[in-house]
Amino acid sequence: MIDSPTYTSGEGEAPRRDFLLIATSGLGIAGLGLAAWPFIDSINPAKDVLALSSTEVDLSAVDVGMAITVMWRGKPVFIRRRTEHEIKIAEDVNIDDLRDPQTDDERTQQKEWLIVIGVCTHLGCIPAGQNLGDNRGDFGGWYCPCHGSHYDTAGRIRKGPAPYNLFLPPYTFMDDHMIKIG
Repeated sequence: MIDSPTYTSGEGEAPRRDFLLIATSGLGIAGLGLAAWPFIDSINPAKDVLALSSTEVDLSAVDVGMAITVMWRGKPVFIRRRTEHEIKIAEDVNIDDLRDPQTDDERTQQKEWLIVIGVCTHLGCIPAGQNLGDNRGDFGGWYCPCHGSHYDTAGRIRKGPAPYNLFLPPYTFMDDHMIKIG
């Protein structure tokens, strides 16, 4: 009778099986990552959205007492060149009487320029007060007619249901007439 070869589990087969299992698992995970990358990359903001993440504004045409509105990240930003009277009123407020206490200096980089996000902090309405003839509320800043929030000339909440002052966007003065928001 001829002896047929028999296969037995030798000492070298277990490490080989472990290596094959690890190698195929690693290749499978790498393949899955490569296949998922286009989906993960599509979640990133588009280039046109990234372009809106900052905006430059020329302030040279804004006279004292005027206000302009620019859009930044889909939100209105109110830019007001305040008069000496508006600055004095904002500085003379006792901050202990405020719901969201901030001094005028904490809210401005240059006293004559107030730059705030023009969205009421109560329910997200757009307050009136940017245009000539608009109701500016009891404190000369902005008035949200939806629920009656009144903001002063520093954008601080003074009366009504809004819990916070108008938010400040991140901005820097590039020179005397240009700012970069964002």
